[in-house]
Amino acid sequence: MESIFNYFETIPTFHRSLLLAGGITLFWLMEGAFPLFKFSYKKWKHAGPNFFLTATTIIINFGLAFLLLLTADWVKVNHFGIINWLPTMPLWLYVVLGVMMLDFFGAYLAHYVEHKVNPLWKIHLVHHTDHHVDTTTGNRHHPLESVIRFTFTLMGVFIVGTPIAVVFIYQSLSVVFTQLTHANIRMPKKLDKIISYFFVSPDMHKIHHHYVLPYTDSNYGNIFSIWDRVFGTYMEFDREKLVYGVDVFPDEVKNGQITELLKQPFQDYHNPTIISEKDIL
Repeated sequence: MESIFNYFETIPTFHRSLLLAGGITLFWLMEGAFPLFKFSYKKWKHAGPNFFLTATTIIINFGLAFLLLLTADWVKVNHFGIINWLPTMPLWLYVVLGVMMLDFFGAYLAHYVEHKVNPLWKIHLVHHTDHHVDTTTGNRHHPLESVIRFTFTLMGVFIVGTPIAVVFIYQSLSVVFTQLTHANIRMPKKLDKIISYFFVSPDMHKIHHHYVLPYTDSNYGNIFSIWDRVFGTYMEFDREKLVYGVDVFPDEVKNGQITELLKQPFQDYHNPTIISEKDIL
């Protein structure tokens, strides 16, 4: 664990870029071999806007990365934060707890708040209006959302007190899980279920992309499924019945155009449809 910790402490930017590109390539190929849904779409055309928004996310994160470095160095020097106030523990446990808590603040909490605060939901909406969820959807975020997510992660680093090595481990795992859970792959249901007891699995997350409430407001987690289970936001649904998108933004053409996606947060707010408990049953 010490060698892994030391590696991530100074991980080259090139290696992090390889992780992003390699993950997309791997899951892209797996989608072709083991698709969950046989989409009748032009895969490269669909990926275009998503890759554009991925690029904006990368630019924003790299542009603000110095804030993460400064904060991680400060909490380390000042022995500040939850994880630094706990009793001395093995390095592996220190890393696991640090990653789990960053996953709560940087992913679960940020995601939950985006769904509950209307102005933030309108920004996050861009991620949900993809009608063909695949691995490229994972980083389909409006530039404003990239700033919001970064802010929550920065808050997490400060509150938790994680050093930069743990931050980079968390971010690397986050990238891989984001690509995996959005990938259009058919994993054996039993295997997916077993995974979902500990981590966010592909089927578990795709329920979050079902086009109507209450499913859209469930399964917020990114890496660990514990947060959804602890806070009562875990839901199950038959993956064969999934319909992607948002019911009040049904225009598939507009939802696949970069200019429309950039304007989407500034449109009039639409109240989402809620399926009654009777309809669910």
